[in-house]
Amino acid sequence: MGSFRLSCGLAAAVVGTAAFSAPPAAPPVVMPAPPPPGPPSPSPSPPRPLSPAVAAEVAQSDYAGTRLLAFMTGSRAVATKAGFSGEFGMTYFRRPGAAEGSPVSVVAAQDGSGTARKANQVWRWASVTKQVIAVLVMQEVAAGRIDLDQPVAQYLPKFASPNAAAMTVRQLLRHQSGLPNPDDTAPGPDGVPDFYRPAAQPITQPLDYCAGTPKGEPGGNWSYNNCDYIVAAALLEAVTGTSWQQLVAERIAGPLELRSVGTFPGNVATIPGFTGSKPEPVYALERFGGAGALYGSMSELLKFDLALQRGRLLPAPQLAEMWDGQPQLGSIALGQWAFSAPLKGCAAPVRIIERRGAIGGIQVRNFILPELGIAVALFGDQAEFDFGEVWQGKGFSYDMLSLAACPQGAA
Repeated sequence: MGSFRLSCGLAAAVVGTAAFSAPPAAPPVVMPAPPPPGPPSPSPSPPRPLSPAVAAEVAQSDYAGTRLLAFMTGSRAVATKAGFSGEFGMTYFRRPGAAEGSPVSVVAAQDGSGTARKANQVWRWASVTKQVIAVLVMQEVAAGRIDLDQPVAQYLPKFASPNAAAMTVRQLLRHQSGLPNPDDTAPGPDGVPDFYRPAAQPITQPLDYCAGTPKGEPGGNWSYNNCDYIVAAALLEAVTGTSWQQLVAERIAGPLELRSVGTFPGNVATIPGFTGSKPEPVYALERFGGAGALYGSMSELLKFDLALQRGRLLPAPQLAEMWDGQPQLGSIALGQWAFSAPLKGCAAPVRIIERRGAIGGIQVRNFILPELGIAVALFGDQAEFDFGEVWQGKGFSYDMLSLAACPQGAA
């Protein structure tokens, strides 16, 4: 499958395609550390138009290229108006009336005033890690080694939680486990909970902490909790005999050639975040484990999204089950949210798979629109930036998805 390259100041094209054929995987290659960005520049700078040469190149390309041209032209203005500081990207692979087309991707970066930055740097993926862990679990489901409706204790007998024999794997992935939450540990002077503080006195190992006194019974309303995916990662290791980090390398990063993807601790400096225009406090990022310890570039997150929605990582039945959002539980699925929502310029509601995350000053939004063959990802480096809620029909994420998915977009 071919790929289209677009470059125009802020934009850098990135994604081709790769079949999921599980060749021998080398350890992820760590990209050189990027220079840290400063806080947003206070002086406004209007976004630069695409050059005539680039516009002509795209106009002669396939339909996917013109969709991305429309996205990049409008999104830079939307991002500047919103004061967004960070990176945004889109991938698109379908032509009208065709099952698939040549994939095309664009990535752009700017500060809060709209001034261009170097794109495609290495970011924390934060809780997008949970989406990846869910894919690995569903691969085991497809292979018949895990049954989602069996208790966690069947696969992880060493997990000593009082809930282990009652909660199912499905409830674990859907945040219905009732387990304790590391975010509830006492915060230090900088606001970082003790569980994630490198300078704090050593506390129990993550799995031991998660086996502590539950917050509730399994199977109730969903309650967001990092312990759920710390335990899910341990369950994967128990079933496969391989660490979750190595599973990512062998089953996802290697086959898809995601060369910047790795896990903390790693010899890499990711983009730092800011809280209130000040550098964020220090987190022991490896403590997030399967709940948030992955890092990688924007283009490689888009490659993952592309492979996932095209069935390269999961068979269709397991992908559908993973994306089965439950309206009565706030549309939560397994490791992500799945819902339909109106977008500006689209004639009908659009099905959206959403995965979000935040650690310190870094925020991430990852959106897959399966029926449209589109993925959009957003990385922000300001803790206070408001992405809004797509389902409410307003806000930055809503505007960016409208631009990506609909003929009129947010114009």
